[in-house]
Amino acid sequence: MDTHHNLHSITIYNYNNDLNDKQYTINNMKQFFKTMFACILGVFLSGFLGSMIMLFVLVGMAATSTTTYIPVENTIFKLELNSSVVETTSNDPMNEIINSLSNKQTPLALNKILKAIDVAKNNDKISGIYLKTDGYSAPYATSEAIRRKLDDFKKSGKFIISYNDFYSQNQFYISTVSDSTFLNPMGAVSFSGLASSYMFYKKALDKLGVEVQVFRVGTFKSAVEPFILDKMSEANREQVSVYMNSIWNTLLNDISISKGISVDSLNSIANLGLEFQDGEASIKTGLISGLKYQQDMDSILIKKTGVKELKTASIDDILSIKETTKENKNKIALLYASGDILSSNDSDGIYWVNTIAEIKKIKEDKDVKALVFRVNSPGGSAFASEQIWNAIEDLKKTKPVVVSMGDYAASGGYYISCNANYIVAEPTTITGSIGVFGLIPNANKLLTDKLGLSIDEVKTNKFGNITYFQPVTEAEGALIQKSVENTYYTFKKRCADGRNLPIDSIAAIAEGRVWTGENALNIGLVDELGGIDKAISKAQELAAVTDYSIVEYPKEKELIDILLEEFSGNSMMKIKQQIIGEEYKYIKIVDYLRSLDKIQARIEPVIIK
Repeated sequence: MDTHHNLHSITIYNYNNDLNDKQYTINNMKQFFKTMFACILGVFLSGFLGSMIMLFVLVGMAATSTTTYIPVENTIFKLELNSSVVETTSNDPMNEIINSLSNKQTPLALNKILKAIDVAKNNDKISGIYLKTDGYSAPYATSEAIRRKLDDFKKSGKFIISYNDFYSQNQFYISTVSDSTFLNPMGAVSFSGLASSYMFYKKALDKLGVEVQVFRVGTFKSAVEPFILDKMSEANREQVSVYMNSIWNTLLNDISISKGISVDSLNSIANLGLEFQDGEASIKTGLISGLKYQQDMDSILIKKTGVKELKTASIDDILSIKETTKENKNKIALLYASGDILSSNDSDGIYWVNTIAEIKKIKEDKDVKALVFRVNSPGGSAFASEQIWNAIEDLKKTKPVVVSMGDYAASGGYYISCNANYIVAEPTTITGSIGVFGLIPNANKLLTDKLGLSIDEVKTNKFGNITYFQPVTEAEGALIQKSVENTYYTFKKRCADGRNLPIDSIAAIAEGRVWTGENALNIGLVDELGGIDKAISKAQELAAVTDYSIVEYPKEKELIDILLEEFSGNSMMKIKQQIIGEEYKYIKIVDYLRSLDKIQARIEPVIIK
């Protein structure tokens, strides 16, 4: 008995000693790794902090070294539309660095393009525009706005000459406003009509064992179709056909006026497949003025201006020209709302809290006499849309509101627009889509059949757990559908009150149906066709002011504020994006989907080629 006890004690003692030795080794290893990682982190942080300090210095030097451009006689504005176009851009140095490291073209800002054309028009030293659209991409409503501004530039008696190695249809549409349109001898013009294609996910989701449970109102509310169908519904095919023909007819009419070619002839030309023919074929149709190599364009421009040495100015040069306009006490606010309408601030878009804060500033500024609300949104959260609608309704009690619609002002984008005093849209704006839907994925089969997992639960109440891992019950489905229908009724009521129409009239053109601005004018959803200039003119009229200045919201941040934001965390996100690379977009998609409300007032992306 004693022997056994002693052996047992020795065994425990030795075991404890082994544990102590192992624990000592583990502690030493932990300390080693702590020290090593601390050193690595220290090196990284010192390098990062040093880089950030250097960035502060370099950006500060760049900011203080900005000079005013002074054009000489017969300067040509070289307008290079060589990237995508967004409504506005922020003065974000980190974005510039990331784009530079990734060899990405920084998007152009529509407001800056339009302003630069205006400045060039009114400056006596600028004799004309040399237009290049290689790399340009944007929806047609943006192209309309740029093209109209270029047409206005020509009214000053100044010339526009364009050149591309190859013209996409959208690039060609803008360029047709030119006096002369030149093409590389080895290039071609893509002019073949419009097409829009959609991808459907139902069969892929079926294979994965994921069912998307849909709750919607509106026969034409097609945003849910990719999840429940494998082809377009007849209703969706009808609406897409109507709005695409509306856009195509707008393009044809504009080109017909500029080129002096009938619409019927242009439709015939569109069936020739010019994209796959040589440049001579485009010459024969009258679409192109001549075939030239890029290096030949300088001599053409020199001959046009009658100078010995060609002088050109970029967009940035033109925008830096010192203006002599005097700021007026009366102001018209121009508030930009671009992107998805969001109920949280997890991604880029129209976060309702921020938008309402800007509207409040406009309301409280006694010098601001009216608001032009620039909406470019396919919609989003129904809840967030209602909050913005309410803020506009409150502002209207003291100041007129005019909406200027951009590429999109559809579904939630129309929700936040409908109660304005006046609505201006581009002919090709995508708008309407007055409808609501909810999506709840059911991944039960994915878990059970594919992964061999099962889920059980305990809940205290009937609606205690509506999850993505089991189908909704009949009672849960009825509750969600009722919520969607209630939201839809509120949406229709907002539109009816805002447009001063009976709710039955709104119901007849709602059902989630998408319209172009041109269609929307005919059915009473908008008041006039045009761009921001026309909206500003209407705001001036409603506010009964003669002299005024334009002030943009959100206001551009000071450089120091941007740098502090970058340093406080935004830069780390962008550095992660740079390190992770292309896969970062999937992380953003997951975060975005997690942030979405269950009930949405939005349309699917409309991509027209």
